Amino acid sequence: MNSSTRTNIISLYLIKFSKWFNLVMPVVVLFYQDNGLSMQDIFWLKSIYSIAIVIMEVPSGYMADAWGRKKTLLFGAVLGAMGFAFYSLSYGFWTFAVAEFVLGIGQSFVSGADSAMLYDTLKVSGKEKQYIKEEGRITSAGNFSEAFAGICGGLLAAVSLRLPFYFQFGVSAIAIPAALFLQEPKSHARETAHGFKSILRTIHETFLHSEMRSALLISSLTGTASLTFAWFVQPYFQEAKLPVTMYGIMWTLLNLSVGFSSIFSYKAENFLGQRNSLLVIIIGLSIGYFFAAWEISLAGTGILFAFYLLRGMAHPILKDYLNQYTQSEVRATILSLRDFLIRINFAIIGPVLGYVTDHYSLQRALGITGTSYLVLALAASVPLMKKEKKTGRQQTSDR
Repeated sequence: MNSSTRTNIISLYLIKFSKWFNLVMPVVVLFYQDNGLSMQDIFWLKSIYSIAIVIMEVPSGYMADAWGRKKTLLFGAVLGAMGFAFYSLSYGFWTFAVAEFVLGIGQSFVSGADSAMLYDTLKVSGKEKQYIKEEGRITSAGNFSEAFAGICGGLLAAVSLRLPFYFQFGVSAIAIPAALFLQEPKSHARETAHGFKSILRTIHETFLHSEMRSALLISSLTGTASLTFAWFVQPYFQEAKLPVTMYGIMWTLLNLSVGFSSIFSYKAENFLGQRNSLLVIIIGLSIGYFFAAWEISLAGTGILFAFYLLRGMAHPILKDYLNQYTQSEVRATILSLRDFLIRINFAIIGPVLGYVTDHYSLQRALGITGTSYLVLALAASVPLMKKEKKTGRQQTSDR
């Protein structure tokens, strides 16, 4: 591994750390409720964050391809720090909404560009086959960071629910020098055509390719299911009567489970194969939703761990499937399109699930989400499953 490859990977680790060492997440629902917000208000805030990402997600991915991944990652890092600086001084729904919007725009410039930077950094060194392994390690590092942050955030929140936001500003700022040290990989020549028409052409070509379309949809649906489940965890803790002092510890343990499974995701995919990996991910996550709806208790928290283990395995595997069908010059655009779909899905269903939770029950909201994911994800995965079957028959005939 040459020096530029090593520098890029270290910088990407630091960027992941700055984004995932989330001191506020373990207690953010308590913070919102302390400021007079309901669960529906909270889901509205997260929808605003998602809408901000939706607005810039695909354009930012295109900018990463045409303008450079380093520049977009740097811009995203600056906005991320600004968002938490504003959050630290904000009170009430509308000021929180402004902070969420800034954070959403910042996140849109990081998502997609970071994975594209990693894949092409490995590709120019002839090591693109190590992508699942490296993506799994970086994802794992992010989850370990979030796990440790859970303890730190809980301790800070014991002093003041606002204190984690002050410290989060400093953590977010770490991504700025990390982005400055990145070196743009010398990948394939970039497209000469620029502008919105080029973005539309890339999206159109993506949806014409059945395997790429399948990889994109299954990855985005799984990402939506994982994101939604994460926002159900703290309400689950509340209904299970978990002591508030345990929130940070439980959040830490959950994210450690994601980190461990991410490390070994490439081994799981090699052992199971593409078709079985997809089935395990889709059916396993759906069962996690159904069991969580069925058993809300302290004993039932074990269900959350099973879900998070599968979540850690799914992320690198599904991103790798998408990368396999994507050319370098549009890689960040396609990966940003994935995150665009995740966020627009969440922006639509988030307030609805918040309403169901407030006016009916958490169980019903979990059941609705699990059923919807199971049906849509199975339908979306059909071309990829057929692809592996066909490949398997060809290999057998070759022998």
